[in-house]
Amino acid sequence: MASDHVDVLIIGAGLSGIGAACHLRRDCPDKTYAVLEARDAVGGTWDLFRYPGIRSDSDMFTLGYSFKPWTAPKAIADGTTIREYVRETAREYDVQRHIRFRHRVLRADWDSAAARWTVHAQRTDTAETVVLTCSFLFACTGYYRYDEGYTPALPGLDAYAGQVVHPQHWPADLDHAGRRVVVIGSGATAVTLVPAMAERAAHVTMLQRSPTYVMALPSRDRLADALRRRLPAKAAYPVVRWKNVLLSTVNFQLSRRAPGLVKRVLRRAARGRLPVGYDVDRHFSPRYDPWDQRLCVAPDGDLFTAVAQGRASVVTDTIDTFTAQGVRLASGDELPADIVVTATGLNLLALGGLTVRVDGVDVDLASSVAYKGMMLSGVPNFALTIGYTNASWTLKADLVAGYVCRLLRHLDRTGQQVVTPLPPPDARRVPLIDLRSSYVLRAVDALPKQGAAAPWRLHQNYARDVLLMRHGRLTDEGVRFTRAGEVPTPAGVRRPDPSVCS
Repeated sequence: MASDHVDVLIIGAGLSGIGAACHLRRDCPDKTYAVLEARDAVGGTWDLFRYPGIRSDSDMFTLGYSFKPWTAPKAIADGTTIREYVRETAREYDVQRHIRFRHRVLRADWDSAAARWTVHAQRTDTAETVVLTCSFLFACTGYYRYDEGYTPALPGLDAYAGQVVHPQHWPADLDHAGRRVVVIGSGATAVTLVPAMAERAAHVTMLQRSPTYVMALPSRDRLADALRRRLPAKAAYPVVRWKNVLLSTVNFQLSRRAPGLVKRVLRRAARGRLPVGYDVDRHFSPRYDPWDQRLCVAPDGDLFTAVAQGRASVVTDTIDTFTAQGVRLASGDELPADIVVTATGLNLLALGGLTVRVDGVDVDLASSVAYKGMMLSGVPNFALTIGYTNASWTLKADLVAGYVCRLLRHLDRTGQQVVTPLPPPDARRVPLIDLRSSYVLRAVDALPKQGAAAPWRLHQNYARDVLLMRHGRLTDEGVRFTRAGEVPTPAGVRRPDPSVCS
């Protein structure tokens, strides 16, 4: 059983984890660190998902790192290009040699007397137990299960003679050319899959229980193209980045303040890309308001084009049962299918399934409260990255990593060793993730909460968070700085009831 110590231990070598390591190299070069990755490659989501058409649904000028200009031609980029961007960044900052692949983290124990985490991991290739210690633990695990996607009960599935595939586990040898495909779902994955598969399939049908808002955006950014011809990449990048941040902020705020107007704009835009007489209200007009769930992006309107050209179709109905040849709907219609793709969503898993203990007591994530959206009440020297739901993930990831570096420098400067978030003074709580998507609602009760006001509450606003995270005070009523041996105030921790004998 191997054991060693680093100043900062990062869990996850995806977009967030690589970014966190790069921030440490840039802002805290004296700190030692390691990255534990359960899989055998860098890239996280962008290495795991390999379904046709896999791409970002955020522009890469904001999904890219603040310190690493995005230079590829397309702003809405394919998964392979994004994966190589993450790997190139890791190589550029010499992060690769600090990554320990095939290390699945199982448990982390905080010892207040030593001001140290003891982290237990298991090698996925040898089953060997590995124990590391660190002064600060940084979870960059995302919030969904990598080993299992969500598939609801599908009546009569055993009778179906074709192939059923979940996008999270796409077979490398699956050939859909000339075949009839039904994609079940209407979220970002389905909106990506349908036009991509329609390029070679006999026909692709997107079967949705209810519609989703789909917004057509150019795959290339005209301002970026113009600035690149005149300015160095490092000068052009922040201009385009802030332009896109402001546009997405306006879109979100307008959706919240005038949802009826945004609905009409989206409906009109969809109608303009579809054949005359197409039932836009049935297939592209959801019952909920824009940004109650994320808007789906169709680069260059590819989904609408595939539908308009007859290569794909959208059916809004529910499944009665599977048959040997396809799917029979509640309406009585039957969709013939050689392949069925269940683009039915994700399963959430906080901290990658990691068990966290503070001085021998399990942390109950569901009762903990997030501090500045990145630390948990009562959990010392610990941070987690959860990106924005209304903007690019990496905008928030960059802010969190930068804030962690600020905290580490503050600890060194003041001679303190421990930073512990405190619970808010009142009992009001709101969900940490404020979307109403099904995958969030299924797991919201198991996730940490937010308080009613700052610093325990963030408002999905990047410009405000820049002021708070990059320039705001490190010392406030929501956090306590101490030295080793001083036990932090517990919150979100299940302590045994002394009246109960074990």
